[in-house]
Amino acid sequence: MITEWLDEDGLVQYRSEDSDKGGTMRLGSQVCQLKKNSKMAKLYNKLKISERHRHRYEFNGNYESTFNKNGMAIVGKSEDDTLVEAIEIKKHKWFVGCQFHPEFTSDPINAHPLFKGFIKAAKLNSK
Repeated sequence: MITEWLDEDGLVQYRSEDSDKGGTMRLGSQVCQLKKNSKMAKLYNKLKISERHRHRYEFNGNYESTFNKNGMAIVGKSEDDTLVEAIEIKKHKWFVGCQFHPEFTSDPINAHPLFKGFIKAAKLNSK
């Protein structure tokens, strides 16, 4: 079976069961550069973090300017500035998304900064 679709530039893209599915598995610790004044930078209290990955998915860079223009900010990128690692919606009380797995380095006694931030935001906005 062959699947086809139009990409953002109007070009026809094809994939079959034998096609490369779009990248290789990203595994293990990867460096992420956070933007100053982002929620994530404030939670980590630093701009350069290292987080664990286990996925094959990536953000389509063709849509970066559209996302930014409409309020979803790219706040974290790979060390080489090519891959999106983290997003936020600035005007939202808590909208943080990440490509990595914070649950891999979190436990009930020492929660990950993103989980701590989520709980704090939920508590502040529950009244």
